[in-house]
Amino acid sequence: MNFKKIIIYRNDVLFDILDEIKENFNYDLIKVDEKNFHKFIAVLSSDFLIISNLEIKGYKNILQLDKLPIKIDKLIQLINLKFLKDKFNFQSDLIIKSYNLNLNSRIMTKGDKFINLTEREINLILYLKKDPLAVKIDKLQKDVWGHTSKLETHTVETHIYRLRKKIKEKFNDENFIKSSKEGYFIS
Repeated sequence: MNFKKIIIYRNDVLFDILDEIKENFNYDLIKVDEKNFHKFIAVLSSDFLIISNLEIKGYKNILQLDKLPIKIDKLIQLINLKFLKDKFNFQSDLIIKSYNLNLNSRIMTKGDKFINLTEREINLILYLKKDPLAVKIDKLQKDVWGHTSKLETHTVETHIYRLRKKIKEKFNDENFIKSSKEGYFIS
């Protein structure tokens, strides 16, 4: 089982309290001082939370306890909420090609540039990405838009044109969604 790591930074009392009850929880408890903090954090992979009553800049996964004293049940609740939020955010980020696609905010980023996407654009990208082969227009019409394949419409082509235009204007990428005589695909 992969345990989460809770790092207590410069708070011996809090470490001692959590150390006494840690067998009731699914985490490893680690105490770190100023001297070893950055070196220790650099070798951790993921699934950790830093708890401190001091402000620490440069890290996202920090629970700063600035209102002390705090009841132990409230502290446990904050720890669990923080881990749940991090897990939710981690699951909502997808890497497609060299882009980060955040499903919650519907934002596609590359470096410091981003574009806002519609829900339909997200669904289209996800559908194209999951299929290793080119997808025909009538299949996209049916599966992404819910239209029957007998309809004469250019909905798919229009949406793909607009999405390609957005991506080209912001990221200067003309090859995100490719097309062939078999249909559209993301390679």
